[in-house]
Amino acid sequence: MASYNRVILMGNLTRDPELKFLPSGTSVANFGIAMNERYTDKQTGEQKETPCFVDVEAWGRQAEVVNEYLTKGSPIFIEGSLKFESWETEDGTKRSRLRVRAFRIQLIGGRRDGDEMDGGYADAQPAAAPTQSESFSEPPAPDASQAPTSTEDDIPF
Repeated sequence: MASYNRVILMGNLTRDPELKFLPSGTSVANFGIAMNERYTDKQTGEQKETPCFVDVEAWGRQAEVVNEYLTKGSPIFIEGSLKFESWETEDGTKRSRLRVRAFRIQLIGGRRDGDEMDGGYADAQPAAAPTQSESFSEPPAPDASQAPTSTEDDIPF
């Protein structure tokens, strides 16, 4: 029997990531994300939102990047798989949950405290960015000595 277990989610962190290290030195980050489903109520015509909350775990370098660059409210894009967990509490109650194990994480927000998140992947180094003190300015006017020659001016496109 064939099976396929792939999840693609985009939402915002519901809490700051928790970074832990296994005895082997491998890092793991646990965090939650929330997505909103928007729809129009057919009876009232009113726009409504229903939230969906998902627990996520990231491993290795991705876990470290999530912990370093993301906080509660940060937007994130995740590709991963569903992982089913079940356990029994001390009082004998059986519990279970679905969690997403992230394969690929993309940071989709803007800056936070001067850090650059410009859409890079969590397994890549963040790109260097211009400082906030730099501002947009018009390009300099062309120099008269760089004016097009008559042959360049004759081209119709």
